[in-house]
This record gives sequence, structure tokens and C-alpha cells, in this order.
Amino acid sequence: MIGAINQEPPIVKLPTGIPGFDLIAYGGLPQGRTALVSGTAGSAKTVFAAQFLAAGIQKFNENGVFVTFEESPEDIRRNMQGLGWDIARWESEGRWAFVDVSPVPGTEIIEVGNYDLGALLARIEHAVKRINAKRLSMDSLGAIFAQISSMSTVRSELFRIGSALKRMGVTAILTSERSHEHGDIARYGVEEFVTDNVIVLRNVLEDEKRRRTVEILKFRGTSHQKGEFPFSVIPGEGIIVIPLSASELKQRSSDIRVTSGNPELDAMCGGGFFRDSIILVSGATGTGKTLMVTTFMAGDLSNKERRLLFAFEESREQLFRNATGWGIDFEKMEREGTLKVVCDYPEVASLEDHLIRMKQVISEYQPARVAVDSLSALERVSTVKGFREFVLALTSFIKHQELVGMFTSTTPSLLGGTSVTEAHISTITDSIVLLRYVELMGEMRRGMTVLKMRGSMHDKDIREFTIDGKGLHIGNPFRNISGILSGNFNHIALQETDRLRGLFQDTDS
Repeated sequence: MIGAINQEPPIVKLPTGIPGFDLIAYGGLPQGRTALVSGTAGSAKTVFAAQFLAAGIQKFNENGVFVTFEESPEDIRRNMQGLGWDIARWESEGRWAFVDVSPVPGTEIIEVGNYDLGALLARIEHAVKRINAKRLSMDSLGAIFAQISSMSTVRSELFRIGSALKRMGVTAILTSERSHEHGDIARYGVEEFVTDNVIVLRNVLEDEKRRRTVEILKFRGTSHQKGEFPFSVIPGEGIIVIPLSASELKQRSSDIRVTSGNPELDAMCGGGFFRDSIILVSGATGTGKTLMVTTFMAGDLSNKERRLLFAFEESREQLFRNATGWGIDFEKMEREGTLKVVCDYPEVASLEDHLIRMKQVISEYQPARVAVDSLSALERVSTVKGFREFVLALTSFIKHQELVGMFTSTTPSLLGGTSVTEAHISTITDSIVLLRYVELMGEMRRGMTVLKMRGSMHDKDIREFTIDGKGLHIGNPFRNISGILSGNFNHIALQETDRLRGLFQDTDS
């Protein structure tokens, strides 16, 4: 056809097999091209490079070549064993091959004349052909280019490597160091310009907390998600990326009600909680949040549904003892397989690690109810941004599983106030129950209100409640008193208190 324009075929993505990464990469790395993975020390560059090959073997039956410039093959085999990758076995099966360019101890390398990678590229091509490799990782470029004084030579050799790998037909990862988390992408300032794709790994220290993130800086000729995404390195699994953008507002809604475990609270909520809803219980320490979680776990035992409790403030023994004191037999529920309790101090892992583990436990145990006591405890091990991402990811996952979830949050003061947890979760919860102390006539009493009940009418009164050996009992509303939720009573409250005090004084006289 005259005037027709030859159209280039669309760029095909090669799935990396790294959990979460292919979601933010819209399918994986551009096939047949080279990607630069740059990061500071401890950002998991070598793990990323090795996992790209390991996942190719395990998930896609694609063989890989690992070119190592720093660590010896023996060190890499040993280090990656803890991630569940038996590299030695794959080598014996002809599925993994090393090209060892690591330095020999005691050998001094002297640059003489123009540097030439011809011999190295020949070794790489031989390894690729020998095992019919589709994937290749080079770790790391800095070790070899440190021997070159000319920047023009560094640039030309990078072009040469990229062209050679493209001719070999492999999809490749080249790792490179950077000095700072923000600033130049790589050490020599040219690596990002001669590669098709650039991925940045960060290991940022913020508020005395380490947080790893991955960012796809560019994919030449194809799209990807923008911004940083948290990830963690899990023993036995490797890198797991947590793509918050993968959360979709497509969860179904149910009209089915489930009990809170307390008939009076069910009545305040219009008949109980919806089956696929998230409930936030907020209150000061000692107001009864853990008791509400306990009764929620024990609600409607007749249907034998599974219940899962994540506890970050109390041990299993404390929770079981407290439940017994309120007439609830957690041990029996556990024996019958209807209850699973997971207890951990927040400090034992990063927030990303907690999220990954919680999602795994939920997926494996398949509960109908999930409770977290408390979210506030997890604030201690995260930045504000990291905590918000954790809350969004966890609530989205629970709702997509069509479970009913209850989270507790501790307010900063005894008489109320907004916590950091509430600020991040209140807009994405379906129901909010506030528990507050109320000081009347020199006595501390407790008040409860259902602040929010999405999709349902609910009682809007602030009701007094008491706690005894049989649990939580909701009574009558407080009248002629305002400012309870904020902890600041106004003149109406004071006048009512004075009036009551006068009545008691008249009675005494």
C-alpha cells in the first residue's frame, strides 16, 4: 500500500516473578532489554538480581546467567540459600550459570591502556548459549568500572554491554551503586542514560526507622506506575513489593449482619455490623477496647466460623486469662479450631514485614472475622507515611476477602482526643465506636457512642456503660452533658453537675 508506515511491534513485558513488582511495572520488564537497578548499600540490589533469575527458573522455566564482579559464586550460593534458592542444584541441572569476574584476594589490578570488555562479553555469550538462558544479571558494574579512569570509556563500554546483551536475546539486569538515597542515580552519572530502563532501590533511615522502597524511574517506550513503593526481604521468599496502587475499589457489599458479641451494641448499630465491614474501636487505655475485641471474637459461636486475632500489646496468656474472667473460653475455641491468636511485639519486625505476615496468615487460615488489637501499637515502628500505607493495604485486603474486621486504637489522653491512627483510618472504616471516660461528681464513668455506621441507621446517643465479671453492659444515655467526646465539658455539664451535687447535699442533710 502506497504511503503505508511500517509500525514497530509493541513492547512485550517479561514477568520478573518478584511478588508485587510486576503490578507496578504493568507486567514486568521490557523483554530483550537491559534494566539498571541502582541503590545504596543494604538496598537489596544483589537479592533483586538473583531473584530475577530464581523466579525465572521456578515460575517460568527460563534459565539464567549470573555475572558476579564482587562476591564469589560460593558466597552468593550460601547467601541466597536462606531465601530458599538452591543455586547449586540449578547449576547441576544446567539452569543457572555463573560467570565469575570477582577479584582474587591479594591480586592487584592495574589499568594498562584502553580497557576492553571483549573477553568478558565472549564468556557471557558462551554461558548464555550453553544453558539457553533467557535472563541475565550482572552484579555490579561499579566493581569493574572502578578500574577505569576515563569517563568516556565507561560510557562507551556501557553502550557496548547493552548492545551485546540485546544481540544475545536476553532480558538483563545490571546493578550499580549510588552514594546517597537521593541525588545522582548511579555512581558515574552516565549509567541511567545508556540503559533502557532504570529502577531505584532505597533503604532510607527516617525517625530512627529503616524503610526500603522501589521506584521505577523509567521504562523506555512503555508505561509503569510512578512513585515509590515499600518492599521487604522475607526469609525463604525474597523481595515482596507492596503495591498500594493495586488496591481497587471493587469489593462487594453485603446486607448480611453479624453480631458484635454484645446484643446492646448490636441494637445501637441497627442490628449488628455488616459482614464485610471494618470497625474502628477508639478509646483511652482501660475503657474496654480489648473486651470489645474479646466479645467480637466470641460472637455467635453456633456457626463454627473461624476467628483470627492479631495482638500487639498483650500476650496469649493474658488474653486467655482476661477472656476467662469475662466468661469466654478462648482455650476451648482454640481446641475446636474456631480461634487463632497471633501475638507479637511490634518491634520484632518492620511494618512491611508485619503486613506481609498478616496477609499470609489470613489467606492460610481463612477466617470469617479478623481483629487487630491494637493498631496504635504499630505506630511505634513506622513513619507516618509508612503507617498510612500499612492501614490502607490491610483494610483493602480484608475487605476484598469479604471479612468483618475490628481494629482498636488508643487515644493520646484519658478523656479523648484524636490519635494518629484515627486520622489515617477513620475515612476508610465503615463503623466507628468511641469509648470515653466521663468525669461526673468526682467519679470516673464510661461512655460509648457509635459515631459512624456506613449504610445503616444507628443510635446517636452517648450511652453509659459498665464492665464487670460478665462483660460489658450498655445503659442509658447521658443527658444535659456536652463535650464528652472531646473531654471538655461546657457550662451545661458544669451546671448539671452542680445541680446533682446540690441534690445529694440536700438528701444528706
